[in-house]
Amino acid sequence: MKGATKLLELLTKAGFEAYIIGGAVRDILMHRTPHDFDIVTSAHPDEIIELVKNAGYGTPGEVGKSFGVVIVTSPEGSYEVATYRKERYGADSHRPEEVTYADSLEEDVMRRDFTINGMAMKLDGEIVDLVGGRKDIKKQCLRTIGRAEERFGEDALRLFRACRFVGKLDFLPHKSLLEAMPSAFPRVEGLSLERVRQELEGLLVTPAVAKGFDVLVQSGLADCNCRILEDGQYTAVPILPELKHLVGLPQQQEFHKFDGWYHTLAVLQASKADLLIRWAALLHDVAKGLPHVRAIRNGKLTDYGHDKEGADLAKAILTRFQYSKDMVERVSWLVSNHMHFHYFVNNQEANAWKWVRKEARSGQFRKSADMKEAFGQLAAVCEADVIGCGRELFSTAGSVAFGECLQAMAEEVPIHTRDLNYTKELVQMTGTQTAEVLKNLLARVQNGQLENEPIALYEAAKQRMERLNAKKEKAITAE
Repeated sequence: MKGATKLLELLTKAGFEAYIIGGAVRDILMHRTPHDFDIVTSAHPDEIIELVKNAGYGTPGEVGKSFGVVIVTSPEGSYEVATYRKERYGADSHRPEEVTYADSLEEDVMRRDFTINGMAMKLDGEIVDLVGGRKDIKKQCLRTIGRAEERFGEDALRLFRACRFVGKLDFLPHKSLLEAMPSAFPRVEGLSLERVRQELEGLLVTPAVAKGFDVLVQSGLADCNCRILEDGQYTAVPILPELKHLVGLPQQQEFHKFDGWYHTLAVLQASKADLLIRWAALLHDVAKGLPHVRAIRNGKLTDYGHDKEGADLAKAILTRFQYSKDMVERVSWLVSNHMHFHYFVNNQEANAWKWVRKEARSGQFRKSADMKEAFGQLAAVCEADVIGCGRELFSTAGSVAFGECLQAMAEEVPIHTRDLNYTKELVQMTGTQTAEVLKNLLARVQNGQLENEPIALYEAAKQRMERLNAKKEKAITAE
């Protein structure tokens, strides 16, 4: 704030209008700590650059792709100082076709997206609200500046920003905003996958994530396509149409208070604000209700196999969103195993060691620490799943305790030979056959036949070497 105030003082003393604008003003009014301070001014870029340089501030000059924006560096941080602008949009779904200088703050404000982001603050702290932003903050309402159809029609990414701000601020979208969203859906297909994914990721970690995703899905925005440029050609990329069938999907009331979609939202809201865990929470029941999954057995609704089918869907969804292989595999694993986790929590006689050892041999993990992390994430998703069922007498204590138990087990079961607790004496004894011997020891430890302790490993390696040497001598004798 101090650095921004100094810049306002510098500009106003030189005879220019200058204001802090947008999100910082909103956050100040909501008693939140702003992360960035953007400044608008009547001064043009060359005038801004001359002023700040004479004042001893650093600046690389005007930002290349951002018309009229100057980056100013000071001891307090970096700030974007923008000249009043107005925009004209064309064929591009996100970027304006033409940007020109505006003559007043009002012109600059009227091009912005939402009323809560359209307020300005003077040097003396006076708020200039030309669009009713303060009123909407008080009402906890997200509303566009001007006609919603025009704002969304100009920049289709604002549709996703609306969902994100609903989640970030825990506001309700204004009726006019919701009614206008479908009018801009044809423009969504011109948005890049990178931009859409960035907005979805931002939404996924917001405090009121359930509200934001409800708008995304119920409005029909999740059913739209964006695009990706590959080999010089644009390819359509579905956003999240797999979620639509969950809306209104009946569930067995004995276990679930909500329908498929509101259960998903409840789980999402109850989960840790971590991108990977939230993706798993969002997709954990994505296969429920599908024709080859949904059935009625003994008069009850069932979705046997939805965990495995859901894992395949999660893998397909995250792959098309171009996430890393590790991210795709981990989320898919969490979805695939969430029902398995619940089974063990509710069946004390089940052999958890058998499950952990099976996972150790599966090739899914590179080291014990990875498996421990995965079990911790699975426990987090399943704890949220219990809460999301909405039952009055629910308890997550069992899930928490079992998750801790699995993590402790994971530390004891090696994934790779480097996880074996052997000494240099073992290596000296086995010599050129070290790799083969360690591989054998790993399998035996994973199967529970051998303790992962130096003495036990050394003795087992010694016996293995004796057998190998005996086999070798027998082969020589036979020749």
